[in-house]
Amino acid sequence: MKIKFFVFFVLFGISNCLACKCYEYTLDENIKIGLKKADIIFYGELIKLDTINNSYSFRIFELFKGNYKSKTITSHSESNCDFYFNEKGLCIIYGNFNKDKTLINVSACSPSQSQNFGPGFLPPPFEFDSNRKIISKNETELNLFNLENKNKSLQSFIYQLEKLRQYKQNQNTISENNKSDFYQKILIISLISNAILLLGLIIVIKRKRF
Repeated sequence: MKIKFFVFFVLFGISNCLACKCYEYTLDENIKIGLKKADIIFYGELIKLDTINNSYSFRIFELFKGNYKSKTITSHSESNCDFYFNEKGLCIIYGNFNKDKTLINVSACSPSQSQNFGPGFLPPPFEFDSNRKIISKNETELNLFNLENKNKSLQSFIYQLEKLRQYKQNQNTISENNKSDFYQKILIISLISNAILLLGLIIVIKRKRF
């Protein structure tokens, strides 16, 4: 990652610390909370970004939660607690719709991430000299940090995809089971109704005979 991206994320981290506090959870806990709170969760690709208006368009590849028919969706960031993107690429998004459901908001505290930047990205820790001045990282140190971070991000990305796919499969199983239970109840009610009708018919026939 180039130094300008490093500076961007340092500023991003500082601004969020000043204006927004995210509770520290494990990735599994964060995914669980995200599944509960998000209106829509999907795996897709950031295909268009407007860094001036903080507007981002995504192509949806796989929908894990939410009833959404279109293959594309747009998000808008307007506070320091929102997720800001600076490059196109694959991503996992946990979003919440605005009032008219035309846009989504992506919280910086959600487990949303790109393939290169995992949730809870932190810049390299600051080191100070004897005069309490920040010691600048050299290019090798920055490259090493970025390589380690990208490796961790890719691991969490793959892990999240598997977790979300398991969630979707479980929900489909629950849905099928609910359908099966519903049809069984309908069948039982139908059998009882037919038995009552048959019994009534037998009683009527016997009365006519006598």
